[in-house]
Amino acid sequence: MTLPSLPGHATTFTPPQGCRLEVTVQNRGCTVSQIYRCESDPKGDQRSTIFNEDGPTHHSRIDAETRWIESSDPDSGIQDRLVEEARDHASFGTLLRTGYDDFDFWTESNTGERLHHVGHDELTGEKVTIDGVELEKTRFELTTTDVNGEVLIQRSGQQFINRAMGRFFGGIEKMNDWTGQRQDTNDSPVLFSFPGEKGFGETTPQFDCGQIVAQLNHERAQL
Repeated sequence: MTLPSLPGHATTFTPPQGCRLEVTVQNRGCTVSQIYRCESDPKGDQRSTIFNEDGPTHHSRIDAETRWIESSDPDSGIQDRLVEEARDHASFGTLLRTGYDDFDFWTESNTGERLHHVGHDELTGEKVTIDGVELEKTRFELTTTDVNGEVLIQRSGQQFINRAMGRFFGGIEKMNDWTGQRQDTNDSPVLFSFPGEKGFGETTPQFDCGQIVAQLNHERAQL
């Protein structure tokens, strides 16, 4: 059973000066995404801030081709930026035209760490409508390695895209990392709130939060 957050705890997201909030997305997995654009960014760029129950957990900026231009973790202070030189940058346009897009690029953090990301996205041909928004399903695979070629993270699963918004949304995926940890997640969108609609700008996640607490308590009990 999905447990919504208790009323009375909602706060409203205010984007930075010169930026305009476009949509708030309540996701499964106890997160809510704020998607906005800023006048100072290149045309076509979008920014997002993701909140969980404790506050903002991730900031990111993508361009019109959905390349990962920059991202940051507000808790750790770690920032990652796209390295401009790439064997094959991600291309949203290629995915829309052909149904398939390979990518092979690097990111570099403010700590000096360089990561190599290789994988692909493909359209499955299936369309769904969630809260009145038409989405197309994708499949993806992504392998992240360090400068020595050691595999750090492998991810695969299903996501969604919306052509008009020009972006990806989360879905169901599997992840394993270099420590041997394996994780199954579902970050699929549930509710879309646009300007003037209920929930627009709300930062309190509504879905699966009770499930996550129960899962954590179960895992702690087994330690």
